[in-house]
Amino acid sequence: MASQEVLQAFVQAATQGSFSAAARKLGRSQSTISAAVASLEIDLNLTLFDRSSRKPGLTPAGHVMLQRAEEILAATSRLEMTASQLSQGVEPKLTVAISDTYQSDRFEAALSAFDQRYPDLELECLIAECDDLVALVQRGRAHVAFAEKQDSYPPDLVSSTVEEKTEIALFVSPEHPLATLSGIDQDVLQQHRELRLATIVNPYESRAKGRVWSAPSYLMLLEMAQGGFGWAPLPRWLVERFGPGTLQELNVRGWPKPVFVDALWSRLHPPGPAGSWLLGKMLE
Repeated sequence: MASQEVLQAFVQAATQGSFSAAARKLGRSQSTISAAVASLEIDLNLTLFDRSSRKPGLTPAGHVMLQRAEEILAATSRLEMTASQLSQGVEPKLTVAISDTYQSDRFEAALSAFDQRYPDLELECLIAECDDLVALVQRGRAHVAFAEKQDSYPPDLVSSTVEEKTEIALFVSPEHPLATLSGIDQDVLQQHRELRLATIVNPYESRAKGRVWSAPSYLMLLEMAQGGFGWAPLPRWLVERFGPGTLQELNVRGWPKPVFVDALWSRLHPPGPAGSWLLGKMLE
């Protein structure tokens, strides 16, 4: 099995265009690079360089082996980085729970940077709302959550507001009777079925008067509204992404409403280095 140093010598000699350039790149002597490449050729029983000209070039076999050598070096680098992170206490898996109220360019950018920093760490994303998000963090099922801002949280949770906000507006199907009205007030709304969010852990906590259908996710409410079953408060981004042309926004006093987002984590089960890094990127 060729050592990492020998493979490095081969790769640099191939990519730099000469043994002398590879030697300068690696801080070695040219004779050391030549000897390393020669030993690799003996081990593999292949001629990797055509030395018939003044400037050696890769043989067909050399081109194939260059790709394999680069793959091995990249895998070795990832292995060493992962081992280093784990030895420093980096969690092997991070679970993030997020609300459908929140569609964030900041979050997508943070995930891209996270992928570069922790390429081998397993990331799990869960979708939940309100009390369900809080429960996931309290139980340790999620390490970090991004939820619609609440007035208060249980004492075992820590919260910090993200410097972004979204909007929730009222929507109906274009065929719904409310779609033809303007200047709608609460009394008019109560004459029609409300489609509202109900969490799994506290399904009756926000029970409303009148006719109500409920679901634990905004996406399910959106589909109910598209079916003409009632009016629903929905995140604007969700309607723009999944329901363009199928829902109509209602003109109701006090709507749309701004929604602020909090990052949540547990005092009892705080996130590890990777989770803390992601939190830092989201809150910076």
